[in-house]
Amino acid sequence: MIRKATLLAVLSAALLAPTVATTPSTAAVKTPGTTAAKAIRQSMAISITSITPDVPTSQTTQIKITGTVRNDMGEAMTNLRVQLRYSAQKFPDRATMSAYQSDPNTATLPPIVSQRVSFMDIPALDAGASKAFEILATPVQLGLTSFGVYPVAVDVARFNVPLTSLRTYLTYAPPTPQKLPHNRLAIALPIIDQAHRAEDDNFVDDKLGALLTGKGRLAQLAGIASTAPKSVTWFLEPALLDDVQALSKPHRLKGKNQAADPNATKWLDSLRTALADSPVVATPYADPDVAALAHQGLDGQTRTAIEMGRQVATELLKRDVPLTTNWPAGGVLDPDALDLLSVAKVDRVLLNSTNLPPQPPVTFTPDAAGTLDSVQGPVTALVADPELTRTFEPDSTAPSSVLLNKQHFIAETAMIAAEPGQTKPRSLVIAPSRRWDPNPTLVNTLLKTANRLPWLTLTPLSSIKPSKTPTPRAALTYTDQDRKEELSAKYLGPIKDVAAKAQLTSLIAEVPKPHSDFDAAVLRLASASWRNNTRAGRAATKLVNEAVQTEMNKISITGADPDQLRQLAGSNGQVPISVKNTSGETIALYIDVKSNNPALLQIDSTPWKKLLTIPNDNNGGVQVPMSATTSGDATVSVQLMTRNGLKYGKPVKLTIRTTGYTGIALVIVGAALAVMLAAVVTRLLRRRSQRRLARAAKSRESETV
Repeated sequence: MIRKATLLAVLSAALLAPTVATTPSTAAVKTPGTTAAKAIRQSMAISITSITPDVPTSQTTQIKITGTVRNDMGEAMTNLRVQLRYSAQKFPDRATMSAYQSDPNTATLPPIVSQRVSFMDIPALDAGASKAFEILATPVQLGLTSFGVYPVAVDVARFNVPLTSLRTYLTYAPPTPQKLPHNRLAIALPIIDQAHRAEDDNFVDDKLGALLTGKGRLAQLAGIASTAPKSVTWFLEPALLDDVQALSKPHRLKGKNQAADPNATKWLDSLRTALADSPVVATPYADPDVAALAHQGLDGQTRTAIEMGRQVATELLKRDVPLTTNWPAGGVLDPDALDLLSVAKVDRVLLNSTNLPPQPPVTFTPDAAGTLDSVQGPVTALVADPELTRTFEPDSTAPSSVLLNKQHFIAETAMIAAEPGQTKPRSLVIAPSRRWDPNPTLVNTLLKTANRLPWLTLTPLSSIKPSKTPTPRAALTYTDQDRKEELSAKYLGPIKDVAAKAQLTSLIAEVPKPHSDFDAAVLRLASASWRNNTRAGRAATKLVNEAVQTEMNKISITGADPDQLRQLAGSNGQVPISVKNTSGETIALYIDVKSNNPALLQIDSTPWKKLLTIPNDNNGGVQVPMSATTSGDATVSVQLMTRNGLKYGKPVKLTIRTTGYTGIALVIVGAALAVMLAAVVTRLLRRRSQRRLARAAKSRESETV
């Protein structure tokens, strides 16, 4: 029975194969590698190349739709008809529009196919052949009666059965009894890229040069900037400008010398010119992963990145560039990251709608601006509209075109303007993903369209402010998935160590510096751009760590070799400790010396502990008083210290050889002295006795005489 059912299914599929193949929604579910999967390629293809005008404004306006039909069925087809499907019922809301556009079911296509609207019959079309079509209609023929967005579709049918279709929107805008609100639209476009350097002159990849020319992503962004309306706001990543500047000079690639790239200078000059009169906002230097830094105890890096970002962007763009608006990685942040930004003087954040949804949910389009509470007070939140943003960055997996995206954009903005209950203009924000790869033709088309629609007013992002009655929104919504996408503690741990060592190189200067020469390199390591490429980030971290360690090693304790002994003559004395400075600048430090065995060797009081100032290519040191309780070898640990008590490098062990007396030796010496003293006393007593006997003998001789 199973075999019969299977055979019947196979025969049915074979008989219906031409119909299935011409239905894109059915073909798309076939398993790759099977015969049925070929249906994806064996179908009728249809494209719309123009719809004019963009927005018909009267009942008699002629609407012309042109396009092309191509026969990809693999065989000649006959009795084809290209026709317009439509509905005189306009969309009630944006959600219905979205559902219509994403519905693959041919049964839900607009229902009306009227003979009043022109169509085109194609008696025969050879395999692989194409045929241009043109459809003409007027609003009155389509039954359009009032301002709104209406569903239309162009399909190719055979015997009145749709083979394939293409859905789009038609916006009808006749004069309305009430004036439509001019909603304010701010468009934020990013010029942000992957980090490309480890140390300041050492690139970790050779990708940047290709991005700056021809159809490279950054070249196209500069081209868009040159023609965009001057109300468009640009988000620039200062480290990218810094990378381009470094590329324009002789540099290293993975340690090997490279010549300057002239295209880098050209790109930087063209960008300066393009953005001379446009609103520009800078991200913190290297676009650090602020949320990860807040969660892993690297709070200070954010403030440093903002300060450095302002300095670098201002210097390289040759104009003042603010950093008070932040666009976080992924367009999402949590309260910890918000507080960290607010402490660094950020008072506006640009977020995705998922991060700050309306609460309770609403059926209308909320105003883009809201207010968040932080440790530093209120912060303005600017929430990007997801559907409007999608028109600038369409889903690459879905069929689309510049024209269809333009129609979608017009429809979305018109629907927002027509939403019931709107009495005042609202604020809207568009913000494509921060490392987007734009289609210049699409972006330029949408920018021009936005600039001429009567219900929109393009405005800089800085002009968007919370209204007096903003839409209530939930607290910041930061999901577990958002947390997983951050740079991990495992990744940031070595960076924290490198940052601490880099700071020491600035603190040991004669006049301590607020920033080290490695601050930019450390910030590049913490860039959010490494989220999807931590392996390359770790390799860059290793290079920066080696460079920092090399710099630290330029200040060293002399005579630290194990076979070089320090002599302490006698039981006490002074031992010289010397430091060599080849850092290139004058340094100031302390030397701390501790005995590793106080029972054998003691360090005397510390009047010798003083701040040492050592010029470049000079030695400096101290005489350390020590006392020994035995002779032999003992060790001391010598640690260099910054003026604020931080350890500079690892401690060095020095061997001290003493020649002092031991306790037994003192006993022996004491005993010898006692014996010697006894011998002296005995000798004195003997001499005295001998003198006494001599006097007695002399007396007897006198008596005898």
